Amino acid sequence: MGVPAPRVADNGPVTVTTDDLDQDHGPSAEPIEPGGRWRTPLVALVAGMCLTLGLVAGLLVVPALTRPGDDSVEAGFVRDMSTHHSQAVEMGLTAFGSPSASEKIRAIAVDIALGQHGQIGLMSAWLREWHLEPTGSRPPMAWMGEHAGQDGGPLMPGMATADEIARLRAASGRDQDVLFCQLMLRHHVGGLHMVDAVLARTDHSDVRWLAESMRSTQGKEVAMFETLLKEMGAKPI
Repeated sequence: MGVPAPRVADNGPVTVTTDDLDQDHGPSAEPIEPGGRWRTPLVALVAGMCLTLGLVAGLLVVPALTRPGDDSVEAGFVRDMSTHHSQAVEMGLTAFGSPSASEKIRAIAVDIALGQHGQIGLMSAWLREWHLEPTGSRPPMAWMGEHAGQDGGPLMPGMATADEIARLRAASGRDQDVLFCQLMLRHHVGGLHMVDAVLARTDHSDVRWLAESMRSTQGKEVAMFETLLKEMGAKPI
């Protein structure tokens, strides 16, 4: 039995011994020191914070490492195909806005203009997401190992010259219908050349998805324009 120590309570003095002090009265009675019972929760807290910081850092760093660069195949394709599509939109709106064009041609023309304009918007959004400018430092078609615009030719495969666009605007009736089909047929064939090139060079899932969609749609339209030209007694150019 230890030495008694006085304690005051409501019902009078109470005796407490040193044996009582040796008993476990819960967590507050235990010292907080290295190796004690509070060390494990502290380590767990620090480990959890480190894990959280690591995950946040990964979310910030991984996208930056996986984004296509300025001179990448993906950036080159998106930029050049946007330019290529822009001419298709222009030709589509020209034919659609012509009162002398046939209703069939006007319907096809506006469908192409709207569809390719939508794809331009998607590709522009990708460039912003990749933190890239609409135009790059490399020449057009460099991603394909080609240099566009040589010898005064069209910028990209299948594109119409400025003179051909002027002729399309000045034409009317059947002549305009024929020229529109001829120019769009050649334009789509050139576009398919670019699509096949990027599919052979990229593993980027979004770019591949869009390129495969273009190949499917434009492949069908190529066959359609060939049929229309035969019906009008005209040939491709």
